[in-house]
Amino acid sequence: MDAISFVLGIKSSHLRSAHLRDLVYRGRVLRTSKLNGDGSITTDGVNGHAGGDAGTVSEEGIISTQEGGDPKCAWVMAVYEDDAGDEQYWKRTITNQGASEYRINDRIVTALQYNETLEAENILIKARNFLVFQGDVEAIASQSPRDLTKLIEQISGSLEHKAEYESLKEQAEAALENQTYAFHRRRGINSEIKQYTEQKNEADNYSKKADERDQAIVTHILWKLYHFQKVIEESGAEIQRHQEELKEQRRSMEKCDKVLEEAKKEHAKVGRDVSNLERNIKHKEKDIEAKENDLVPIAEKIDITTNNLDKCKTRVSDITKERNIHSATVKQLTKDLKVVDKAQTQWENDFRKTAEQEGRELSDADLHRYNRLKDDVNRRTSGDQIKVDNITQQLKADEETVKSLKSKVDALEWQAQKLEEEIEDISERKDTTNDQIKQTTRDINAKKRAYNERTSERLRTAQLRTEKDEKLQEVLTKLLEAEDGRQQSEKELRLKATVADMKRMFPGVRGRVSELCKPIEKKYQTAVSTVLGRNFDAVIVENEKTAIECIQYLREQRRGQATFIPLDTIQFAAINSNIKGQHRGCRLALDTINYDRSLERAFLYVCGNAVICDDLRIAKSMVWERRNDVKAVTLDGSIIHRGGNMTGGQGSKQDSRRFDDSELDNLRKLQERLVSELSALPDSRRGASEEETLQGELTGLEQKLMYLKGELEARERNQSSKQRELSHIRQELATTKPKYEGKLREYHHLERTLQVYEDAVSEVQDEVFADFCLSLGFSDIRAYEAQQGTLQQESAQKRLEFSTQKSRLESRISYERQQLQETEKRIKALEDRARHDEALIKELKSEQKSLQGGLDALSVELDQLMEQLEREKANHGQKAEKVAEQRREVQKWSKAVNTTLKTISGFEAERQLKASARYTLLRRCKLEDIRIPLGGTSRGLDQLPLDVVVPTDPDAMEGEESQEESNLQPSDVQDYGIQINFDDLDEDLRESSDDDVDGELQDRIKTLNAELETMAPNMRAVERLGAVQDRLKNTDREFEDARKGARRAKDDFVAVKEKRFELFSKAFSHISEQIDPIYKNLTRDASLPMGGQAYLDMEDGDEPYLDGIKYHAMPPLKRFRDMEHLSGGEKTMAALALLFAVHSYQPSPFFVLDEVDAALDNANVTKIANYIRDHAGPGMQFIVISLKTGLFHNSEALVGIYRDQGANSSKALTLDLRKYQ
Repeated sequence: MDAISFVLGIKSSHLRSAHLRDLVYRGRVLRTSKLNGDGSITTDGVNGHAGGDAGTVSEEGIISTQEGGDPKCAWVMAVYEDDAGDEQYWKRTITNQGASEYRINDRIVTALQYNETLEAENILIKARNFLVFQGDVEAIASQSPRDLTKLIEQISGSLEHKAEYESLKEQAEAALENQTYAFHRRRGINSEIKQYTEQKNEADNYSKKADERDQAIVTHILWKLYHFQKVIEESGAEIQRHQEELKEQRRSMEKCDKVLEEAKKEHAKVGRDVSNLERNIKHKEKDIEAKENDLVPIAEKIDITTNNLDKCKTRVSDITKERNIHSATVKQLTKDLKVVDKAQTQWENDFRKTAEQEGRELSDADLHRYNRLKDDVNRRTSGDQIKVDNITQQLKADEETVKSLKSKVDALEWQAQKLEEEIEDISERKDTTNDQIKQTTRDINAKKRAYNERTSERLRTAQLRTEKDEKLQEVLTKLLEAEDGRQQSEKELRLKATVADMKRMFPGVRGRVSELCKPIEKKYQTAVSTVLGRNFDAVIVENEKTAIECIQYLREQRRGQATFIPLDTIQFAAINSNIKGQHRGCRLALDTINYDRSLERAFLYVCGNAVICDDLRIAKSMVWERRNDVKAVTLDGSIIHRGGNMTGGQGSKQDSRRFDDSELDNLRKLQERLVSELSALPDSRRGASEEETLQGELTGLEQKLMYLKGELEARERNQSSKQRELSHIRQELATTKPKYEGKLREYHHLERTLQVYEDAVSEVQDEVFADFCLSLGFSDIRAYEAQQGTLQQESAQKRLEFSTQKSRLESRISYERQQLQETEKRIKALEDRARHDEALIKELKSEQKSLQGGLDALSVELDQLMEQLEREKANHGQKAEKVAEQRREVQKWSKAVNTTLKTISGFEAERQLKASARYTLLRRCKLEDIRIPLGGTSRGLDQLPLDVVVPTDPDAMEGEESQEESNLQPSDVQDYGIQINFDDLDEDLRESSDDDVDGELQDRIKTLNAELETMAPNMRAVERLGAVQDRLKNTDREFEDARKGARRAKDDFVAVKEKRFELFSKAFSHISEQIDPIYKNLTRDASLPMGGQAYLDMEDGDEPYLDGIKYHAMPPLKRFRDMEHLSGGEKTMAALALLFAVHSYQPSPFFVLDEVDAALDNANVTKIANYIRDHAGPGMQFIVISLKTGLFHNSEALVGIYRDQGANSSKALTLDLRKYQ
């Protein structure tokens, strides 16, 4: 049990020792060594060698020894054979360090992989569903309800969810407490708002004393607005002048675009024609293949039908010869019969002449005397004479009957012999046909295997080709999408080459910022490129020295300018950690890129405290509402700067696309690899032709097999007919031959009877005719009568011979004529079949000719299409060259347009900058409630929008130059309907826009502010009120988050609870259903056929795993009692029933029981043995350790363990009992 438990992963703490090294057997060492006082071992000249016994873990273990021979390692290997017959070798070793090493099929694995392999075979180590230790039965019988619950949890797997269940339960309770805390906090903030509202009313009096300062501010703002308006108007005039030039340039470019579009349409049209031709060629090729495929089976059918026709003709020839033989035989037999008739007639004539010549004539007296004596004899022998006449007459009739029966028997025997010869010949031909069928079947199977292999290979290749084509098409699509509009400028290419040269020359050059970082998601590309700004192409170097060397290199080589970021001297502001987590849709720009951590200083410098927001609303909240000193960038590239100004529009996509350079390289490499793999795949056409050949051969063989089977059926029918005919003849022979033999015996008996009566008549004749015969010179009257009767007897004998010979000839003639008729029928059937085959061949050849004609026509059409394709491809190349030429012309005009647009953009940027400053001032007036003089028709400042994005920051990325028609006119500067009244502005302020005037106006405002500060009003109440209101908003969000978190925690907890309950209930239901029939099976016998009763009782129905499960068992003829009140045997039977029920839920392929029958009597042992034998099978093996003979008798094999005293080790004996059962 230790060895089995050890190799199947049981912890050492569950075995006989707390440490693995203590499991190593040391009996051999101790027998040949002595133990020193310090615990070491001294070997008496013999090295210790550990071996395994019934209680150790080393079965055939290889043991390493130390200096004193003390074994330090051992191993156990289990060989497991599954239902399919595959073997697995599971091995666990105690290493020299006292640790476990696991191997599966001699491959080292981890303990987790080892356990997973065992669990795959349903061997659960934690639940120990594969073995029962010696004390487990007693422990189960006396275990508490909670221990039984734990056992079911281990078996069901719900115990694995216990930790998650308890953790989620704690989280749900904590989330509920958090929700309660947020609710009380919100109530307290509402009280603070009420207090600060009262203080705000006191601060309102202060605003009345700030009018003078406000007027100074208004004057300063009017001065700025006046000069902003002046610059806007002057820039608009310049833009108008340049836009006239732009119109002319665009008209020229539009003409080139139209020509280019026409060239593209012609090129696309020719391309479509080429594609259509290629598609038509493919269709023609498929049609040709289809025609060729149709021709193959027709040719095979023609060959097979021709062969069958030849066979029919050969067979007709053979049967015709047989018919001629039968016809000649009939003629010969008829001729012989005529010869016999003629011979009989000749004999009759000769006989009459002889009788006339040899007959003696008596005198009248002698004749009278002879008649008188004859009458006397007749009177004396009248009775005997009558009997002689009757018997003689009867003999003649019987003689004819015997001759007739003899002729019939001879004819039947001859027919039977002939039929036996024909049946034997048919059997030989049938055996030959069977051999041909078997050989053809083998050929068909071989062809089918080859065809299936070829088809499978073609389908696998086609599938592989399709998959690779799809991957290649996907890669090409991605390349086209990625390269759409990707035209790197000459400046970018020079910069890229320059950085590559510097990286080769100076080891400290790390690369450009855009090459060294990459957004974690594609949606951040535009935002990250906006954040990087002018540092997008900056070069990161190791130190300042490398940067100086690179700048010197650029100056000497005149390679342009570049910005360098030295990692050792770069200065950057610390990241504000408070920004993180303020909003779910906002994150630091540094957190949205992947980069090497050794370059962190450089990316801290280029990113700073910039944040990336999902939309503009979140960006405004981060900068304006939360007052964070950050630069907020949205996903579409809009910016809110630290100063509050905004930049918007469509940023340049070129920088964001450059993040995909590495992906493009990978895509191109993948494209090359896929193209090479596709070219390496075998040609599908060659495989298709081989398949067609195999299919044609297979069709021919199947036709041949069909004809052979038809021929075999015909031979079997013929043989069956001959057998029935032979059986009928033998039946007639069996009936006729006994009749013949009986008649022959009667005939001989009559002859003997006749002889007796003739002797009696002869005695009377000798007495009466004595004197008469003496006077005539005859010895007796019979001699005289013999002279006269010999001729009659010879005549009768001769006539009998003639009659017999004629009867035999007539019988043979009748049989031969019957055979001749059957032969004629067979010849007619074969001739009909031959005519059908000839018609079929003619039809097939006609169809073959038609298909061949269609194939030739398709081949001609294919050649014509190929020639047309070559011409169209040449035309396609010419159109492509024309498109390229027009593109170059369009690019030339596009460059001129871009130059003009840049000039216009400069003026437009100046206008927008001033417009943005003007809007900022107006917005400030609205936000700070500064009242400026407005015109009579002007709209109020309250109608000024606050969320307008206007590009004003000179550090911001310039917007992409639009090619839309709207740029032909100066962009309107939005004044939002607000007209400023500059009448109150002095003339000297209108004429001067110097910074000195701005300083004077601001100094005046500062002086007024200082005077207001001396009044020291309590103005913080308003700010505190706003802060408390913000806190209330945050608290409301926190309360809502806490409420949602509590709901999520509760949902997660309920999901785990339901999962745990489902697993536990499934196992409990199965065990509860199985426990009663198993207990009945274990406790019933002949006197108590019903057996006992057992059931499980769940204490908590909602969450049964939190409480106990009671097990109740009622032995036969006893009432229900607690387990502790049962006897030892009853407890054991109840515990075994529970074990077997638990094991039936997730049964392992084997079940090891260690002396579970110790407390059982022989009757109960027999019941246990019967149960084990009934439930053992191919998928379930029981291994029982027992000392009871009841289990021995019913087992299939015995394994005995005994101690070898000489070797001081354990040995095993195995006995297979199945051959004795």
